[in-house]
Amino acid sequence: MKHPFSIKQRIKSFGYARKGIRSFISKEHNAWIHCAAIIVVTCAGFYFNISKGEWVSILLCFALVLASEAFNTAIERLVDLVSPDKHPIAGDVKDIAAGAVLICAIVSAIIGAIIFIPYVIEYII
Repeated sequence: MKHPFSIKQRIKSFGYARKGIRSFISKEHNAWIHCAAIIVVTCAGFYFNISKGEWVSILLCFALVLASEAFNTAIERLVDLVSPDKHPIAGDVKDIAAGAVLICAIVSAIIGAIIFIPYVIEYII
């Protein structure tokens, strides 16, 4: 009988996750846009020397947006697989998943504005 906790299985599962991340980043244009925004915000964070707490907020936003986009991508691919023909419910499912990403992106942008606007104002003045 297999032991429920197998080191080999855990290592394999990390490999599958890495493969999924690579597929997501390499094939999804929206992921590229999010990654470009991450690079810009990270550079701004270093430039303005934001606090540790601000970094934590920014990193959580990065994770939230990328994870929601990955979930959206997975949902869209699954819907396309099980419903290759147009169907109103399939379209609604995809729209809802995309809406979830938009919510995460908007909240992240607001958090970014709360963090960076004071730094930008101070820099200008």
